[in-house]
Amino acid sequence: MTRPANPKGLSKTLAYVLRHRPDSIGIHLDPGGWVDVSVLVDALVRAGHDVDRGAIEHVVATSDKRRYELVGDRLRAAQGHSITVDLGLAPAVPPDVLFHGTVERFLASIVEQGLLPRSRQHVHLSADVATATEVGNRRGKPIVLTVAAGRMRADGWPFRVAANGVWLVSSVPPAYLTIPDRSR
Repeated sequence: MTRPANPKGLSKTLAYVLRHRPDSIGIHLDPGGWVDVSVLVDALVRAGHDVDRGAIEHVVATSDKRRYELVGDRLRAAQGHSITVDLGLAPAVPPDVLFHGTVERFLASIVEQGLLPRSRQHVHLSADVATATEVGNRRGKPIVLTVAAGRMRADGWPFRVAANGVWLVSSVPPAYLTIPDRSR
């Protein structure tokens, strides 16, 4: 297996291409978001990236967030798409409580509208506070919201869980959110 010169850079490139802009390197994903690795490698090389199959396998194997699924000769992003893909995920029973990491500047909108997917297909939720904190931390001082996922499911909201453990739902209305007291 080839170790890429910059695995983080390759991971970001793969996330961009497989989740948002496959056309940026001239590839097409199938309806499930899959692409043949050889097609992906050829397109990345044509676009000026120093990459081979081994480098992609290394990124997939070492991704701490398990962002990618590699099955045989096909690769896809596990979740996070802004383009339309059908991940083929069956509805799943979530834990009673899930979490969402965000930052202060988004709270007013969240209180008013709830959690919306914005440019993504789904709202992403975490099964633990630590992961939600890490997600929120990418944009500033994190605030972790609690989502009454069990109550949402009982009220008819379907949840799915991606291969990497991220919980997906179409949106989260404000009534299902608990925002921590920040007055302290």
